[in-house]
Amino acid sequence: MSAKPPKSVTHCVSAQLGKDPGYGAVIPPLYLSSTYKFNGLDQMGPYDYGRGGNPNRDALAETIATLEGGAGGVVTASGMAAIDLVLNLIKADQLVIAPHDAYGGTHRLLNSRQAQGRLRVLFIDQNDPAAVAAALAAKPALFFIETPSNPLMRLVDIKALSIAAKNAGALVVCDNTFLSPARQTPLALGADIVVHSTTKFLNGHSDVVGGIAIAKEAELAEKLCWWANCIGVTGAPFDSYLTLRGLRTLHARLDIQEANALAIARFLQQHPQVSRVYYPGLPEDPGYALAKAQQSGPGAILSFDLASDRDGVGRFVAGTQLFQLAESLGGTESLICHPASMTHRAMDEEARQKAGIGDSLLRLSVGLECAEDQIAELETLLAAL
Repeated sequence: MSAKPPKSVTHCVSAQLGKDPGYGAVIPPLYLSSTYKFNGLDQMGPYDYGRGGNPNRDALAETIATLEGGAGGVVTASGMAAIDLVLNLIKADQLVIAPHDAYGGTHRLLNSRQAQGRLRVLFIDQNDPAAVAAALAAKPALFFIETPSNPLMRLVDIKALSIAAKNAGALVVCDNTFLSPARQTPLALGADIVVHSTTKFLNGHSDVVGGIAIAKEAELAEKLCWWANCIGVTGAPFDSYLTLRGLRTLHARLDIQEANALAIARFLQQHPQVSRVYYPGLPEDPGYALAKAQQSGPGAILSFDLASDRDGVGRFVAGTQLFQLAESLGGTESLICHPASMTHRAMDEEARQKAGIGDSLLRLSVGLECAEDQIAELETLLAAL
């Protein structure tokens, strides 16, 4: 994998430091005010009302937008709010192309908006050239990419899909939650907008729910800001404050988590109770070459299929201690998730099977604990099977 950009590391650590105009605080202070004083009639200052603007929220948006190479961004109340915000950029009944193996919440949102008549959605295998060509022939308004996919870690070629989608007149949106700008920058590869659940790696401590949408061009960024204020999906000041604090250690956390994930993937790959490992850091993984081309690291999430039935999976997760059985990912702690019954339970059985999300699949969010301890627990759980 290529080395991470040094400027990204420095920017994470030093972002917004020493900019307090009031008292010269090194760390940006917390602004909880919901309203701001006007200097006189028609003399509004930088802020008027907290829904439309807040110093902490703007500091976080500016920092992440710079990391992603965007012109501007909007901090939202959740990752799903960020995706729903972007949908306001297209008109009613226009077509959205989305991956068939997308996060369950994304699948639910797009299906629900379609049921309302708000849009039309077509879920396809974005690694199938024929399916992509047929979808683009239908002239979609928005092409939604998720890479790596949740939970199967499938990669798609952002650059190639962006070129094809733009030639068809579509806006290209990429969910970069699994890697963060520390490992991938979709805007540099051709995407128009990148979205994140900042709950995950960007905050990194499992104590904030938030999201962000970042646009490559200023005009798109302004439209996102307008809609965010109009519909009121902006994030809270304290959440933004905590997320910026967490962001400062993004690279340090991810370096350790990624190294742990690679060690775990290699261990699982050799175990007889594991039928398959999904992790693009392994040379045998179908996405390995593409990961080296468009990412600066494979990330800290991996999935695997147990060579067991659902009852065996239940026994496996019942014995976990270090790996917490919980949804979400990207925190300092290690988590284990059963996508079919947890993160992707909103998908119907047919859709899950089509995406390859079976009952034997487990997803790991690898934390900062010692890799030897992580592997020792997994070895004990597998031996019990």
